[in-house]
Amino acid sequence: MIDGEVWLRSEGAEALILPAAGCRLGSLRAHGLELLRTGGEHPAEWGSYPMAPWVGRMGGARFEFDGSVHEFPADAPPHALHGLGYRAGWKHMGGDAESAVFELVLDHPWPFAGRIEQTFTVLPDGLVTTLRIESDEATFPAQAGWHPWFRRDLGVGGPLRLSFEPAWQEERGADYLPTGRRIPPVPGPRDDCYGTPGGLDATLEWPGALRLRMTSDCDYTVVYDLPADHVCVEPETGPPNGLVGPTAHLVRPGDPLTATTTWTWKDTR
Repeated sequence: MIDGEVWLRSEGAEALILPAAGCRLGSLRAHGLELLRTGGEHPAEWGSYPMAPWVGRMGGARFEFDGSVHEFPADAPPHALHGLGYRAGWKHMGGDAESAVFELVLDHPWPFAGRIEQTFTVLPDGLVTTLRIESDEATFPAQAGWHPWFRRDLGVGGPLRLSFEPAWQEERGADYLPTGRRIPPVPGPRDDCYGTPGGLDATLEWPGALRLRMTSDCDYTVVYDLPADHVCVEPETGPPNGLVGPTAHLVRPGDPLTATTTWTWKDTR
């Protein structure tokens, strides 16, 4: 059964998960402040959703692996965007007042049998989210990550400020795909991927309102701050269009791909 909504609550957090809408966070309230864009016409442009079994743009909506070419709907022509999970209905597998587990069985158009599990746990002043991609039979490449849409303005305090220290920036081509060259980080505005080897450690601060620390074991992070009202900070296990190549992870039976991100915050009012 795919539930319509699941609420998780702790002392300093209220998280709304929408299994039928890509198992996304439809709302995240920290000390009563809504941090996310809570609705939108396009499923890629609101809440905070999982990206799996690939992240960002898949060039040409196709990839080749083990001698076979696999093609997907070009939902961001000519590319395929953000994986399959954010458009799918997920199954609520269980949990309690502060945690919940969801599952998505990988099916057409993904050519390999497997499943994705996403777990949410709210803490006092925090949220931990984990993705796990498993194979049932064959070895296949996969990526995992998250795409949160943070509000620049929380209605109190100042506008959002982002700080983190990437090791490099992936050069972006005219097609918005990484060229494969690593360059020193350059000023925004940004729709760019950065190397965060060893994991991401970023601070998102709304001065006079809230300070949020985002950590993750993901070695790459995309920042998208072109919109006037929102900023996206996206921990990912690999760069966009990186499903096959030196950054790809191979998932084997009994050897899943896992990724975790932790958000902790403090009310600064």
